Amino acid sequence: MTSLDVLNRVAELRASLDYHNHRYYVLDATEISDAQYDVLIRELRELETQHPELVTPQSPTQRVGAEPSSGFAQAAHAVQMFSLGNAFDDDELMAWHRRTAETLESEAFDMACELKYDGLAVALTYENGELVRGATRGNGTVGEDVTLNLRTIRSIPLEVHGDFPARFEVRGEVVFPLSAFQRFNEERIAKELPPYAHPRNTAAGSIRQIDPQDVASRPLDIFVYGVAEPIGPDTQ
Repeated sequence: MTSLDVLNRVAELRASLDYHNHRYYVLDATEISDAQYDVLIRELRELETQHPELVTPQSPTQRVGAEPSSGFAQAAHAVQMFSLGNAFDDDELMAWHRRTAETLESEAFDMACELKYDGLAVALTYENGELVRGATRGNGTVGEDVTLNLRTIRSIPLEVHGDFPARFEVRGEVVFPLSAFQRFNEERIAKELPPYAHPRNTAAGSIRQIDPQDVASRPLDIFVYGVAEPIGPDTQ
């Protein structure tokens, strides 16, 4: 293969693998078998091994490509990450409504309802379409840089395509789906390892593992629910 042929084939393989990753991990509508996927990823790995200058952080082969770190660097949030409040009855809900109305100085405002996912809140920052940072909420002002661990979650795109700002940040919840959590525990029991007690705590603890290889072994997912910067869409 000529250098141009190799470059084109690498680009073709990456586009195909990104497409099938999205179909499998996000849409749950896979179009190819695991064996067919393995053929594609194996060919890409071989080409990147032969031409290491073509390896990029956004390549599907680089989901887990880093050595364990000694700790996590601090990550300051440009826009504060607030914790969620709870309302357990009608009185508490109406009290929240009154506080919100006072803050907005208006009784007329739209509300949207969506499911609450229980895991670990994170912020994902993209620059020029590429994931450059993933951080925990921390104290709301400063979190921990857990980019390497978040890169192992297959439903998080390493790069995005389409019409988007040069820099933007989305926020979401890293979760351990109940069905995957059950299978994960069954596998641990089969290996005579103690099972984990709670999917929420396991999801949060997984992202704070020092070794990305350990994180990659856990089938975590993410639910992205908001845009931090720039200002998000006009509607839910």
